[in-house]
Amino acid sequence: MGLFGRRAEEDDEDEDDEEEVELVLFQGALNGKEPNMKENQRLVQAGLNPAKELVTDGLTRRAETIRVEPKGERSQVAFLVDGMPYAGGKLTKPQGLAITQMLKLLAGLDIKVRNQPQSGGLKAQWNELPYELVVNTKPQQDGSELLTIKSRPLKNQIVTPDELGMSDDLKKKIREWTSQHKGLSLSVGTPNTGVTTTAFGMLRGVDCYMFQVHSLRDLGTREVVNVTPYQANAEDSLEQTLMRIIRVESDCVFVDPVINADIAKTLFAMQDKITLMSEMAAKDCASAIVQLVQWVGDASLVANGLMGLINTKLIRMICPECKQAYRPNPKLIAKVGLPSDTKTLYRKPVATENEKGEVEEPDPCEKCTDTGYFGRIGIFEIIEMSAGVKECIIGGGDANAIRTVARKEGMTTFSKDALRHVAKGITSLEELQRVFKPVA
Repeated sequence: MGLFGRRAEEDDEDEDDEEEVELVLFQGALNGKEPNMKENQRLVQAGLNPAKELVTDGLTRRAETIRVEPKGERSQVAFLVDGMPYAGGKLTKPQGLAITQMLKLLAGLDIKVRNQPQSGGLKAQWNELPYELVVNTKPQQDGSELLTIKSRPLKNQIVTPDELGMSDDLKKKIREWTSQHKGLSLSVGTPNTGVTTTAFGMLRGVDCYMFQVHSLRDLGTREVVNVTPYQANAEDSLEQTLMRIIRVESDCVFVDPVINADIAKTLFAMQDKITLMSEMAAKDCASAIVQLVQWVGDASLVANGLMGLINTKLIRMICPECKQAYRPNPKLIAKVGLPSDTKTLYRKPVATENEKGEVEEPDPCEKCTDTGYFGRIGIFEIIEMSAGVKECIIGGGDANAIRTVARKEGMTTFSKDALRHVAKGITSLEELQRVFKPVA
């Protein structure tokens, strides 16, 4: 079990009865810098095993983020699991410092620098599975550092449209958008909401057996079948690179994120020659359109060059091992907009009353560690370039105006898409109430 406060009752168990935990194996910094363990022997003795225990506890919990935050003479450990924060244990100030400095050393960072942010990473293995751990430090006012570790499994990543939770209708739209030999399709959203994962999911949705697809962006460890990496000449501009790709008769190209006006102008200048796919940071689809118009300076070019935009949220999936079925009130079904023939919904386990009138607490669940949820799935907001949306954009409509027109024309909204997962028993109404505050 966890080593940083996973279960309070385990504190009372005899050490002989505790199950031996396999600790994470650190395998080197991502920047290739070799840590000088001999020169830092005292740090290694104080921090290596506690750092392994902390990261192991996080990976055991399926934490995507681990935080060690100094608070006076203590450091508070916290875990982000399926997007939800959970408190871990507390460390003494020296323990927190030792773990922070040890992970900095292993990630190829400068352990002597504590007054400015640093970012690095290291390879790791746990339970015979490979991970990348991104290590970030941020100086605090008292001279200490906030440590954040983000874990990324290198196998079994959510990259396919089905695994991401895309509906059959959305998968069909992506194929339509990317089979026109022109236009730009975008995954948009704020950081840490699955924007990049959705972009790769869209790439997986292209019919790569019918069309020749190239990628200008580094695919990293993600496996994408029948997509050819394209090695650009270092001295070429983005426009020159795209022209070279067009000459090799490519049908579709996956490009780096749209982050500024220069990139946006280049893509829209080329959108009538080849299908383009990318991602962009934005509050939502409508806000992304407004930003593109500002960058490109031609509303008509943006309206006619865009094929569609997808914004993603991640919601928690109900744990398949402990989920509890119940019969919903028909009035509730009608109120939230579920199909009228919905007879059964699911929720996380709650206490129930037996035939004797006794309250029975739910059994513990090892799979989800009693959170009631296990993993996340995507829900999507989609804006297509219908005649009405194009007219609104060309007429100078702001984000609210574009959003209003798109909704009148039946755009897929987050709440509408999320109900699909509720009806299938993939998530709960309670999770939607948490995300949308409230749905019902």
